[in-house]
Amino acid sequence: MSLTLRNPSRLLAEWASAVRAADIPDRIRAVAKACVIDTVGVALAAAGTPVAGLARQFAARNVAAGVSEIWGAQARLVAVGAAACNATAAHALDFDDNCYAGFVHGSAVIVPAAIAIAQETGATGADLLTAITVGAECEYAVGAAAGQDLYDKGWWTTGLLGPIGACVAAGHLLKLDARQMRAGIGLAVAGAGGSKSCFATDAKALLAGEASAAGLKWALLAANGASGPDEPFTHRNGFAALHTDGVFDDAAFADLGRSWRLETPGIDIKKFPICLSSHAAVDVVADIRAREGFSADEVASVLCDVPPVVVANLAYAAPFTPREAQFSMEFAIAATLCFGAPGIEHLREDVLASPALRALMARVRMVSGPMWNAERRVAAPEGASITLVLRDGRTFAGYQTHALGTAANPVPPAQLRAKFLSCAEPTLGKPAAQRALQALDDLDAEVPVRDLLNSALTGAQTRIPAE
Repeated sequence: MSLTLRNPSRLLAEWASAVRAADIPDRIRAVAKACVIDTVGVALAAAGTPVAGLARQFAARNVAAGVSEIWGAQARLVAVGAAACNATAAHALDFDDNCYAGFVHGSAVIVPAAIAIAQETGATGADLLTAITVGAECEYAVGAAAGQDLYDKGWWTTGLLGPIGACVAAGHLLKLDARQMRAGIGLAVAGAGGSKSCFATDAKALLAGEASAAGLKWALLAANGASGPDEPFTHRNGFAALHTDGVFDDAAFADLGRSWRLETPGIDIKKFPICLSSHAAVDVVADIRAREGFSADEVASVLCDVPPVVVANLAYAAPFTPREAQFSMEFAIAATLCFGAPGIEHLREDVLASPALRALMARVRMVSGPMWNAERRVAAPEGASITLVLRDGRTFAGYQTHALGTAANPVPPAQLRAKFLSCAEPTLGKPAAQRALQALDDLDAEVPVRDLLNSALTGAQTRIPAE
């Protein structure tokens, strides 16, 4: 279905350029702040990863110095460079949030771009949360209009849609008018891409960084008068024609500013640093293990019956690298049985080489059976039905529609704070991590972002040197 009344980029631009802080309910601003806290936390956790280091090294050699901070490091760069580095780190561990409107990792791309330009321009924390909310809502509206087929076709929607959210958020902070915002959106749509061939490689995190930097770049160019296609979604050679066989649902744009996709379908906060497609299965196995008290050695087999998208995403039955392990149901279940839960500390090649862990992975099987009809796939998009058999013949079963931490099954706010501290402390040190959390807690204020953060994310105790 194509829009028949008004062009979608115009609708997005007019709404995004007009929204003010008072237009966004407090409960939605609270969700946006939670996204910031979680995104910064997982980026700090990943500051020492090789791919985050690669992004910083590239930026150090090719990007000018500036005032925007690199989280977990001492360097400061111009906003575009900082956005690329911080977004790469935010997605490096696959520990960042997710939204089913578009099947995107939204915050990992939007938040770094918005914080970087806020620090450069002197925008306030309240301005920042408004911009992040507006950017997220626009990106998720496009995702909803395109539908899940976009993701199922093999497009990596984070790379494809992320520049839209980053551009709108940055454009709002740059105070773009509707004409400029429309140009920025046109540039972001025309220039974006990304395929799921990037999974289990450094490309996935690096493309998140590129999406964040690109969105910010398009907003800056639009602010300086650059034009973009007026009809990037509905043009005969535009988004819908090329990506969704002409499908683009106009209903997704009808309720901007009245209902909020940050609330429905909401944001999924990850408990584990692995693909969300495995989390429901991990929850079921962890619950059975805790309830029945058996050891990993007693397990004869585990059958995971999951929706087709889960099978498609978790392609590595016998992973040898940490990247592959993040997209492996077999690793997720074996790590749960061996360690209680898959954690950052288990994403190491020496752990993956353990004979006991590899033997257990071989006893895990993933299928997508007839139970996953269209209705059930909607009700449980990444759900799992588990049958676990012990060597003595005892059999246990469980089913979960949504993993703990997803918007449909949220964790308490205290667990979000605990996740942030566990992510930030190894990089910043414990006292500095506490100060960083307090700074982010105070974000929704009429105080410049650079004063609110005041090097809290790059403090003197940081363990990651400047390149």
